[in-house]
Amino acid sequence: MLRICHASALLGLLLGGIALLPSRAGDAPAPGSWWAIQPLTRPPVPTPQHATRNTNPIDAFLDARLAEKNLPAVPEADPRTLIRRVYYDLIGLPPTSEEVAAFVRDWDSSFVIRHSSFNALVDRLLASPRHGERWARHWMDAVHFAETHGHDQDRIRTNAWPYRDYLIASFNADKPYARFVEEQVAGDALFPNDPHAVAALGFLAAGPWDESSLRDIREDTLDRQIGRYLDRDDIVTTVMQTFTSTTVQCARCHDHKFDPISQRDYYSLQAVFAATDKANRRYDTDPAVHQRRRELRTKLAAAERGDRAFLLSFNSQRAVDDWESARGGRPAEWKTIEAETFVSAAGATLTRQADGSLLASGQHGPTDVYTISATPPLRKLTAVRLEVLTDDSLPMRGPGRESNGNLHLSEFQFLVFERGSNAPSRIALRNPTADFNQSGWTISHALDGNDKTAWGIHPNVGKSHVAVFELAENLSTADGATLTFVLKQLHGGHCIGRLRLSVTDAEPATRAAVLPDPIQSILGQPAARRTEEQRLTLAGFVLRQTLSAELAKLPTPSLAYVGGSDFEPDGSLKPAAGPRPVHVLHRGEITKPREEARPGALACVAGLPATFTLPDAGEEGARRAALARWLTHHDNPLTWRSIVNRVWHHHFGRGLVHTPNDFGRMGGAPSHPELLEWLAVWFRDDAGGSLKKLHRLIVTSAAYQRRSVVEGLLDSRPSSLDPDNVFLAHMNRSRLDAEEVRDAILQISGRLDLRMGGPGDMQFDLQPGIHVTPRVDYTKFDLDGPAGRRRGVYRFLFRTLPDPWMEALDCPAGDQLTPARNNTVTVQQALAMWNDAFVARHAEHFAARLERDAGGLEERITRAFELALNRPPTPDERRDFAVYAQQHGLANFCRVLLNSNEFMFVN
Repeated sequence: MLRICHASALLGLLLGGIALLPSRAGDAPAPGSWWAIQPLTRPPVPTPQHATRNTNPIDAFLDARLAEKNLPAVPEADPRTLIRRVYYDLIGLPPTSEEVAAFVRDWDSSFVIRHSSFNALVDRLLASPRHGERWARHWMDAVHFAETHGHDQDRIRTNAWPYRDYLIASFNADKPYARFVEEQVAGDALFPNDPHAVAALGFLAAGPWDESSLRDIREDTLDRQIGRYLDRDDIVTTVMQTFTSTTVQCARCHDHKFDPISQRDYYSLQAVFAATDKANRRYDTDPAVHQRRRELRTKLAAAERGDRAFLLSFNSQRAVDDWESARGGRPAEWKTIEAETFVSAAGATLTRQADGSLLASGQHGPTDVYTISATPPLRKLTAVRLEVLTDDSLPMRGPGRESNGNLHLSEFQFLVFERGSNAPSRIALRNPTADFNQSGWTISHALDGNDKTAWGIHPNVGKSHVAVFELAENLSTADGATLTFVLKQLHGGHCIGRLRLSVTDAEPATRAAVLPDPIQSILGQPAARRTEEQRLTLAGFVLRQTLSAELAKLPTPSLAYVGGSDFEPDGSLKPAAGPRPVHVLHRGEITKPREEARPGALACVAGLPATFTLPDAGEEGARRAALARWLTHHDNPLTWRSIVNRVWHHHFGRGLVHTPNDFGRMGGAPSHPELLEWLAVWFRDDAGGSLKKLHRLIVTSAAYQRRSVVEGLLDSRPSSLDPDNVFLAHMNRSRLDAEEVRDAILQISGRLDLRMGGPGDMQFDLQPGIHVTPRVDYTKFDLDGPAGRRRGVYRFLFRTLPDPWMEALDCPAGDQLTPARNNTVTVQQALAMWNDAFVARHAEHFAARLERDAGGLEERITRAFELALNRPPTPDERRDFAVYAQQHGLANFCRVLLNSNEFMFVN
């Protein structure tokens, strides 16, 4: 029997228990019996063990637990260790030698000055734009962000990067956490006036997407439905693990075997995303343009659906009168372009006809490009008209269905070659109109610059069609100029049939040549004899024309790859007309649907609704908005516990709950439950959801500033009684992650480019594949080029083809949620750090910098230590490495330094 979980049956067994057992009432533990879903209460802060120093509540909780365990806290770290630690933690880069020297000077003063200096340093780092870059990378791990689809084809997502930029901006702006969550789940619905809320929806589309199942096969197939359930499973899993640290996906085939999550809860969450797809969405970065486009689109939608109240409330008769009055001027005269040269790129034969048109016949490839050139019949041009004509030689006289020579025009370009010029000027076109616009294939697609969209003619057999393109600015041509038109058509086997091009110098109001038959019929009657229905029909048409013209004049919108239901069609992937039915599936089998699921969340969270009451159940955005409000509710304990634990993990290398994505029975128990509670309530109520305040509280604690090295101390009980350092008697030592290694090498070698934002840097040679995974070669990348100098967060992330060097350093590929990276030490890492071309080349740049910065060899050795290790060398190190550099070269010495444990680890 085909199951919806067939592609990940083993994963289901591992995550959810025995997936084949039937669901029974009472399988799930009783609601309310587990610590993670208990209501939040603020525990009292323990009396500090050392009142003169422990003013931070974190230390009061931790020291009380250390005293309980009879564990002594180790002393404070030295200033060089501490500044290096906090730099990497907060911005992911090492301090400069000058910053270290200044900090050490302050540290050697009084206790008050030293800690005042540290607090000021923390504030500077939190205010740095580098902070958002560092913490955005952590979040991208947690939501398995990458810039390709994954699966078999792994197609590139050209417009995924706006979500990464949204994250960086949000962390830098210290956006309140509740707002941050709500924007990523339902920003378009909850904050419609904020243009950047659209890019936030990249969260819903961060994970893999099965292009074969969700775009390339027929809508009515079982595999398409399976693909949708699995895609929604990825969205639900990402939302709930990221924001609430719950493993709801384990309830896909049965009630959760360990946690109070029912199968009904799981499918209620799927129902929230019943109309959510992953695709490119248009949005405006300028708030004023965003607001104007929203207003125009709202009015246009009302006009297109014939909203009677809207048409009656709008001053439609005035608009109709003005439009008809303008049309009463000189009729537009269209001059046919007599093509002088014309060619088909795919081998079709173009034949000139007596009326100036061109007839295409013969063989056609998957796509075709027609290039048509002529001298202009007019000196002034204001618009171009394209006619797609019937012809007796075409099947059923065309243009009609695909087999009849249907036009799928994916791009229309207008070029002008001035006399004596070798390079053409491209003429901007706007406000395209057509006598027919098939749903999802409108004439605007001929100008959107996207080869995957097109203007498609509906199978209206035996009828010609007309499209008009307005010039953005009137054009005056000189003698000897040549007009060239480029028409690109989409889809295999489609013939453009017979076409004719013409131009006019008429003004817009007098060239309305593209009028549907019903409108022509109404205009043929005197205004006084028109019925109310005819007047409303005409008003609707005029308003659609006027509003479309205003929309066309707005700046071209940006694109972001996001989740939602408002997007441009991509092949057979089209926005759902409304939420699709989602059923509770017996044992996860698509062929055994039970009752239809209603949008909702977890019933086990007391005081919050398990099923959402929606004003309009058909609104996809309203469903997401209800879930966003559920997640950020003041009384949702999961959300507030989850985020403070996640931040704690990245500062100490281990969360207070060591499983950041699982607060259930199969996850870890809190090591300091009172501290976790206090932090969650403090963050929610006192800090107002400010992540920067949370960072500051943590890194200014005495616990954060302790030494990481216990060996050599007189009292070694911390390492013997608490080998995993659960109770934090000392700081945890950690290896730099992949981005920190890469960015630090760039900074140390003097090559780091701090330019922010924009598309990811493709640090590989790309050979696109056709219906197969592209070929990617990381060895053919120009290491000295500008694309290799920005921070690692801007590196293009290939899901199935990751960078081998970064992968060796435990950088995730985006195929799975990664709340905590592996922190391994392997032979592969050592080989990668020594042999990789990036390290070798930047060791040479490092050596060149030393030669610029310092004179003698020993001075260069000293400078190298200060840059790479943030300390001066010992006399023995200076002497020994000077000998090594003389024998093997300065670049090889630099490579040795970059491979040292002291560089690779933060104490």
